[in-house]
Amino acid sequence: MGRGATRVRRRPQWVSTMVAPLTFMALTACSGPSATPFNPALPHHRGDGTFINVLEPDPDHGPGDLLRWRWEAIGKAVPGADAYAFPVARAAAATLADTRPGSFTVTWIGHATVLVRMGGLNILTDPQFSERASPVSWMGPRRVVPPVPGLDQLPPIHAVVISHDHYDSLDVNTVRRLRARPGGANTVFFTPLGYRKWFAELGVTNVVERDWWESSELGGVTFTAVPVRHWCKRTPWDHNRRLWSGWAMAGAGKKVLFAGDSGYTRHFAEIGQRLGPFDLALIPIGAYEPRWFMAPYHMNPEEAVRVHQDVRAVRSVAIHWGTFILTDEPLTEPPVELAAALLAADIRPSAFKVLMHGQTLRLGGAPSPPVADATPGAAHGGVPEGTSTVTPTVTPEATPPPPVRHGRGSGV
Repeated sequence: MGRGATRVRRRPQWVSTMVAPLTFMALTACSGPSATPFNPALPHHRGDGTFINVLEPDPDHGPGDLLRWRWEAIGKAVPGADAYAFPVARAAAATLADTRPGSFTVTWIGHATVLVRMGGLNILTDPQFSERASPVSWMGPRRVVPPVPGLDQLPPIHAVVISHDHYDSLDVNTVRRLRARPGGANTVFFTPLGYRKWFAELGVTNVVERDWWESSELGGVTFTAVPVRHWCKRTPWDHNRRLWSGWAMAGAGKKVLFAGDSGYTRHFAEIGQRLGPFDLALIPIGAYEPRWFMAPYHMNPEEAVRVHQDVRAVRSVAIHWGTFILTDEPLTEPPVELAAALLAADIRPSAFKVLMHGQTLRLGGAPSPPVADATPGAAHGGVPEGTSTVTPTVTPEATPPPPVRHGRGSGV
């Protein structure tokens, strides 16, 4: 698959051991949580304004477990960011700008950031275009691969879906840059509960908050927040005060599931039953070691294959790997383990694709021809209750995209 090879250079393990606690302390400089509505009838809502996972219990992990993980990592040969050289694919501008109603493509930009084109809309998932996944620019997980394409190379973005508030999925500078683009004020951000105030502090007001199983419609595409198993925290004071979710998107006769960031959970079988089958599922495969610490919230490739089956996906694309060093497994390991899991499950490899960074997949056909860049340093159904309609103001772009008709109603 053209996966990058690892060189001998390793990062000193004391660096990894120290960065995690220091990053945690740096979080104290960030803004506080926003108020969230409480519904006592819903089991994932708590009376103190926080949220919980409901199908599987949360582990009782504390600061001691974090230190144990980092201490145990000292004895492991974990490759550093400079040890990788992944090839990348450069998508043609015409492909990225194609918003014809029949266009159905997906471009993996890196980590959990994906550009989906469906129903005439350009949709971004968990946009992260910064050098680090961190509250500060000088410390924290650094990119192994630059975002491909870059944010300035993207077509007009009609919608963004956010899965949770961790720094590898919700990035301040990226949100500001999206807002500052021509027509950026029209971009609609779909989030789980608890994010409106956070976005308002950045000058972004086109925000739609949804609880699990609630839906909104934009331009003929229905966005449904779906339950997954994860957690939220950006500061020491806002643990689980924002909700986490995946997103099911349906429009123009197609269905896409963005699984966000999640451990394996029985929720996926429910999603498949209620909203599947899906033409495409975007499923995380990385950041899973050590299992004693990561398993509740990060699935491994074998579990990703189970999710592919649970949600009844015709085709899946691997995400949440190969971009930031977040855990102990080498960045090149998840695709290898995914191939083995697919073989064991008797699933053809083409049903669960591992793309190069920047590669575009045309659904129902072969991937668009990539232009490989091996430059050193470059890495590689039914709608449930709670449905509403989003009606943002539409103004001309600097370069107008194909016309998009938006539904009418409440929800913004």
